[in-house]
Amino acid sequence: MTALLPALTAQARLRARHSDDCACSDPHGVLADRPDATVVRHAQVVAKAHAPGTPELTLTARLAAAAHPDLADTLLAPLSPRPDRLHDRLVTLWPHGTPVDRDDPDAAPWEAVAALLARLHRTPPTRFQAALPPMRGPEKAARAVARMRAAAPHPAASPVERAWAVLPPWARDEAPYPGPAHLCHGDLHLGQLVRAPEGRWLLIDIDDLGTGNPAWDLARPAAWYACGLLLPEEWTSFLNAYRAAGGPAVPADGADPWPALDVPARALTVQTAALAIAKAVAGERALDEVEETLVDACRRMAAVPPDLAPTCAK
Repeated sequence: MTALLPALTAQARLRARHSDDCACSDPHGVLADRPDATVVRHAQVVAKAHAPGTPELTLTARLAAAAHPDLADTLLAPLSPRPDRLHDRLVTLWPHGTPVDRDDPDAAPWEAVAALLARLHRTPPTRFQAALPPMRGPEKAARAVARMRAAAPHPAASPVERAWAVLPPWARDEAPYPGPAHLCHGDLHLGQLVRAPEGRWLLIDIDDLGTGNPAWDLARPAAWYACGLLLPEEWTSFLNAYRAAGGPAVPADGADPWPALDVPARALTVQTAALAIAKAVAGERALDEVEETLVDACRRMAAVPPDLAPTCAK
């Protein structure tokens, strides 16, 4: 990581100078520095080093999808059509966008993200020249459970394991999704949204982009709402905007959306709870109030099979 960071910064600076004659005083800095991603900014250019072992063909197919004209109003387009390689890591370049203000949760653009998701889900995967892989939502949920298991034993792990066990195999990344495959983001949350210089909101982060169940992209806000972590009016605004934009993940006629959202929302709840437990063990700390809420939700979910009404749905 020590050698990668300055090389990545230099690449962002070089691209910025070629594109707009930036000055050394322009905004720059490290946006993220984790084992799975290192992201830096110089002026209006962002450079991202993807996770070690990322397949080049897969990432290139995802880049091509993000650059496709059909998604110009949905996904932030990359600055280069193919990844570069630095210190054995694949690197992509992007224009800088303004993220959602974390200090102003009341201004969260739920309607905007819902409309973006609907457009993404309505785009036929066959539009793209290179075939896209399955979206990585279930894979990330399975990795979170594996990370919890690798941590020291924790008393909260048992209800999370039970909630995980009652999910169908496709949601645990043990089988392909059996339904119609739509284009999906794969890891939707408000951190995956930026405002472009011209003012429109766009989705970012294509690492999990692919085909699968579009309800997975609605699962995190659905789980938050069901567990009391998202206000009912915010959930309603999000869901209504998604339906108004023609999103295919839930019935368009106002019918109960939970039969479609139940399994993905449960899987995202398990994923979030499992990661919370793993981080609590690593930090040698107790679970906080929100993390306890997620574990309690897993306890209730484990008691009712997912083909019944969600136990924590409002």
